[in-house]
Amino acid sequence: MELKLSEFEAVIFDMDGILIDSEPMWKIAMETVFSELGCKLAKSDFQKTVGLRIDEVISHWNQDQNLGIEDIKLVENDIINRMIELVSNDPNPLKGVYEMLTFLKSKPMKIGLATSSPNRLLEAVLNGLKISQYFDVVHSAEFETYGKPHPAVYLKTAKQLSVHPNKCLVIEDSLNGVISGMAAKMKVVCIPEKTHLKEPRLSVADYMFEDMALMLQFIQPGY
Repeated sequence: MELKLSEFEAVIFDMDGILIDSEPMWKIAMETVFSELGCKLAKSDFQKTVGLRIDEVISHWNQDQNLGIEDIKLVENDIINRMIELVSNDPNPLKGVYEMLTFLKSKPMKIGLATSSPNRLLEAVLNGLKISQYFDVVHSAEFETYGKPHPAVYLKTAKQLSVHPNKCLVIEDSLNGVISGMAAKMKVVCIPEKTHLKEPRLSVADYMFEDMALMLQFIQPGY
């Protein structure tokens, strides 16, 4: 499954579950905060909302569990504060991240980041992993009307990169993210997050790899 990277002008990364091993942290942070609200959701329950913006996650469970949350933003801030603490204490890049970013930076290729996470968590991850210098554009769906699976965050990132969407390659880990990239008319690489339940529908992605290190091996020689 050779990947002809020369067909693209930009690579746009998702963040959680692609650049950083943060999905287990999200589950810890959300389980803790929802438990404090009297809702006994297990980490496995959050599989249903992977890839959504955190405000949309809270709204989903608020309705699903009849929690009666009136201030979504207050709960969101609590979860994000816990996430920033977890990320700052133990920022773990996923396999092949530094190698891939270094490889792409050596090519005539623009590099973007499009995440569902709020901007202050995005900054905490970039600082924790020390990778800010690799990206030409970073963008959070926090600033869009709709989060993933809506394509807005990817379309805006492509616009800021000055690259047509069909010349962008997206790297995602979740179904909502894959749908978002495909809806933006971009080609999508899926690297499934390892702590999630297996999702057969991820096969709709254009490419599928176990990790980014393996993806590098399948990039066509000579780029």
